[in-house]
Parts: sequence; C-alpha cells; structure tokens
Amino acid sequence: MCRVVDLQQAVLAKNDATAHTLRADLAARGTTIVNLLSSPGSGKTALLERELLLARERSVPVAALTADLATENDATRLARSGVPVKQVLTDGLCHLEAGMLGGHLDGWLPDDTRLLFVENVGNLVCPASYDLGETLRVVLASVTEGEDKPLKYPTAFGLAHLVVVTKTDIAEAVEFDEAAFRANVERINPGVEILLTSARRGRAIGELLDRALAAADGAPVHTPVMARRPDGPGHEHAHGHDEAIAHHHGDGQVHTHGAGAMARNRS
Repeated sequence: MCRVVDLQQAVLAKNDATAHTLRADLAARGTTIVNLLSSPGSGKTALLERELLLARERSVPVAALTADLATENDATRLARSGVPVKQVLTDGLCHLEAGMLGGHLDGWLPDDTRLLFVENVGNLVCPASYDLGETLRVVLASVTEGEDKPLKYPTAFGLAHLVVVTKTDIAEAVEFDEAAFRANVERINPGVEILLTSARRGRAIGELLDRALAAADGAPVHTPVMARRPDGPGHEHAHGHDEAIAHHHGDGQVHTHGAGAMARNRS
C-alpha cells in the first residue's frame, strides 16, 4: 500500500508542476482557465452553453474544452454557441490531468482566447485532486442532489473558488433547503461565494462569466482553507481531505489516496 501511495503522490506532484507551467504559459498569452467540476446531470453543460452565448454577444473571446468518457454530445451542444469547442474523450479515465489538457490545446486554442472554460469529466471525486492550471475552480451542484453534497465530497467543495447551484427553477418542487446547503458549504469552505442559477429561466446568467473575467483581470479569488494547508513540497492545495479517492490510470488497477492512505504512508 505504501508503494501505491508513494506512486500516487508522485503522480500528483508531477501534475502540479505541469499545471504551474501551463498556467504561466497561458497567462503570458492572456488566457485564463476556468475549471468546472460537478456530478453527472448537474446542468453544467446547459449553464455553460448560456454563458458562452453571452460571451459571444459581448465579443469576449472564449473557448470551451469538454471532457467525457464517451460521446461528443456535450461538444455538439456547446458548439451551438458559435465559439471554439473541443471534445476530449478520456476512454474510461475519470478525470483530466494538466498534461492531457495542455496536449489538447496545442494547435487548437485560438491565440486571442481570453477565457478557456474546461468542462471536466462528470465526477466529484477524481477531478478534485488534479490542478489543471486554472485560475478559477468552480464546483456546481443542482438542487436535486441534496443539501449534504458538500459534506459527501469535501475535497471538491473544499478547494472551490466559487460554488454554483443549478436548476433553481425546480428548487421548490424538490424541497431544496438553501439554508442547509449554504451551511454545509460554509462548514467545508468558509467564505466561498455561492451563486444560485437557472439556465432554463435565465437566473443569474452572466454572473459566472463576470467572475471569470474579473479573475482574468487580476481580481483576487477566494482562497479555500484547504488550499492553505500544504501537504508536501510543490503542493499548493490539499489532496484527499476526509474522503478516499479511487481512480483508474489506464493500467487496469484502481489506486486509492486520501486522508487514511496518507496516514498509512507516513507510518
């Protein structure tokens, strides 16, 4: 187990170094990455489609890269906005990594891109531990997913710079308890902003774009408490926290890391 954890720490450290370089390279050309994380079916694609349409109306040069295990459905939807869109099929890998992202940007991302929205694989476990070189990390949750979502996925919510609630047009019908959700987010990530949105009704459309543009212009973003607790050299954010994270790396095995695994590695 220690050897598996050592390998996992090495993979994360390598990813962090790659992400740091990617962030710097894109910043030099005036491009800012916005990393969108959520569970499947959260309404992430619907909201992003509205934001991309608005960006085009405002003449803001944006692009979107969307990752999925299979199908190009999300890219087809996002392309309706008229902005550059690329689909990445991960072939079973449950997350994007900085090196993968950088490789897909070469020769595709327009030089004048101001914002690159990355729609990560629908998963709140694996993607949470991988820095993609983003300046703004956004975690989305729909009103149908339960108010305890932040407690169940503390790494994802704990490292977010912004939390977005989707599908608020049906909040009453599903008896969504906004106060409870806010309290749970605050418990995991004190001080993080929460946006309430509805792609269907147009509620708060444009606010995500505004936050992203502000970050691109150098406005300070929220610093999560978890990001202030380095877990090793080269790491600016914590991996694992309270949950064990298991994911495939293409070698037929599932590797687990998290608070318990880290403790075993230190023993």
